[in-house]
Amino acid sequence: MLTKLVAVLLVATAAMASVVTDVIQALQAGNFGLADAYVARYRSSYGVTPEMIEALSWIGRGFLETRQFDKADANAQEVQRLSLDQLKRRRMDAEPHLPLALGAAIEVRARVLVAKGDRNGALALLNNELATYKNTSITARLQKNVNLLSLEGKPAPTLEVREFLGPRPMPLASLKGKPVLLYFWAHWCSDCKDEEPILVQLQKEYANKGLVLLAPTQRYGYVARGEEAGPAAELKYMEQVRHVYLADLLQVPAPVSEANFQAYGASTVPTLVLIDRQGIVRLYHPGVMSLDQLRAALNRLG
Repeated sequence: MLTKLVAVLLVATAAMASVVTDVIQALQAGNFGLADAYVARYRSSYGVTPEMIEALSWIGRGFLETRQFDKADANAQEVQRLSLDQLKRRRMDAEPHLPLALGAAIEVRARVLVAKGDRNGALALLNNELATYKNTSITARLQKNVNLLSLEGKPAPTLEVREFLGPRPMPLASLKGKPVLLYFWAHWCSDCKDEEPILVQLQKEYANKGLVLLAPTQRYGYVARGEEAGPAAELKYMEQVRHVYLADLLQVPAPVSEANFQAYGASTVPTLVLIDRQGIVRLYHPGVMSLDQLRAALNRLG
């Protein structure tokens, strides 16, 4: 009897874990009907759970990417409604699926507004949700979307530099007069490691123009293979990662602060931010950039 119960539980757990993957794969094939069917089948078996809500949120993201804006907005509002109902009974960050779903829903709603020409409405929505969900795991994601709409052309947010790896970083205010490139990275991020040779080349090419590179990072609570780690152990692991994968950037100061990631909305890594000699943000880019793209951005500074 116990063996049978264990088997049933294992099957249920596998189904709960796979519904998000199944939906993503269906969307990658362009099959929205199949994605809907996966969510409906799961919901009929297990009810409304954070996993189900996250799976549903991916359909909204699919509608957005295929420019089906009304469907994307309707999906996002449903995801948000279901998420708020869950939050009556649980904390936002009790598990990962619910914040991923809610963050995605708010992002989709904002991007739909932008696509329909209501940039101010999108900013109002995002700033309102930022105030509501301050100091939760979706703060950086919401700030990223605010920054995408408004940070370029504005003074760069202050960087917290009290804790760091490598040389002691200078406060941004003391770097006025020089172009500054911020490279937000994470120890688990393969794309961040791939960006290293590009950044090394930029340092060589723009040294005579005074380019300063800073590499902010933060703790995530784990080390290799997802093993939980305390602050000191994770910091040591981050330094090991720097020596192995970012060996040519060891002389680049790396401030360690979650507050920096929240202020700059660096929920995507790498995130690259270019600040001009007057301390104004001229480029805000979540995700990888090529050498040519970064050269062009630096050349625009003159």
